[in-house]
Amino acid sequence: MSRKFNIGDVEITQDSECFVVAEIGANHMGKIDIAEKMILSAKESGANAVKFQKRNNQELFTQEMYDMPYINSNSFAETYGEHREYLEFGNEEYKHLIDFAREHEIMFFATPFDFQSVDFLEEFNLPAYKTASADITNTPFLEYIASTGRPMIVSTGGASLDDVKRAYDKISKYNNQLSILQCSSVYPAQPSDMNLSVINTYLEEFENNIIGLSDHQSGIALALVGYVLGARIIEKHFTLNRSMKGTDQPFSLEPIGLKKLTRDLYRSKLAMGTGEKKLLENEKPAMFKLRKKLVASKDLREGTVLKKEDIAIKIPGNGTPPHELDNFIGKKINIAISKDEDLNKNQIN
Repeated sequence: MSRKFNIGDVEITQDSECFVVAEIGANHMGKIDIAEKMILSAKESGANAVKFQKRNNQELFTQEMYDMPYINSNSFAETYGEHREYLEFGNEEYKHLIDFAREHEIMFFATPFDFQSVDFLEEFNLPAYKTASADITNTPFLEYIASTGRPMIVSTGGASLDDVKRAYDKISKYNNQLSILQCSSVYPAQPSDMNLSVINTYLEEFENNIIGLSDHQSGIALALVGYVLGARIIEKHFTLNRSMKGTDQPFSLEPIGLKKLTRDLYRSKLAMGTGEKKLLENEKPAMFKLRKKLVASKDLREGTVLKKEDIAIKIPGNGTPPHELDNFIGKKINIAISKDEDLNKNQIN
């Protein structure tokens, strides 16, 4: 069975171009106009989808956590709960943003963080759900999402392979449309945190599933490595400007970075080729100028028995290749051959 993952009207396979998700998260700072600009910019930068986050904060946090003081340069309110509420969009905002994304032909989906948020998002008939790394061990929640029947993209930061297998088994009871993303829950991740070889582990362990990468590193190079290793979904946090307020802004890609990423992922697919080693049409002009062929080293009379010194190896490379040399030595030529004239098998007996 070949790997494939269907999301909306897109089928992702190992032969596909990379499916790029611009994770907007809470980088919109609770402002609908900024969210619109981010959706539009993500589309213009070549992303396939934008992703938001949804929380029912009163249900998600203990009262103590909700009331915890949260005063810092990235805070939008005095307590953590109020801060999170400031960043939430409700029914009208979601409907508007989904319609806006549809109008601009970019896919829209979201990460729910609690059961009530799944119910909220179900009203919008989204093409998929993405789950956060922190929920990889929250199997009741994963099963609840899986029971909707919608495709799931599951991040695996902070997890062991046993954790991932357990989540896979629980989800697969309901839904085989599952993509698993390598992730390191470090913000921002350093290259030494990335552990990209896990992509190979996942490809071996989950042989029918599309594997991807949720990349929290601030650049684009390691996402390209992930694609070459076999990741076919790449998720990157996205912002309009890293100087904007918010904890995720500093390691998010700006539009120019996202544009370079999507460009270079496309180039990477082209560069990987087919795996068949052969002379390319585009190589032929260079090979004409650089490769060599067998020619007569001097004027040779008909009937000459060729010796090594009768044969020269010269450019251009549009004749008999030098690896055929042994097939000419000791053979009698059946016509006269001028100096620098090509040698070929029709000239020998």
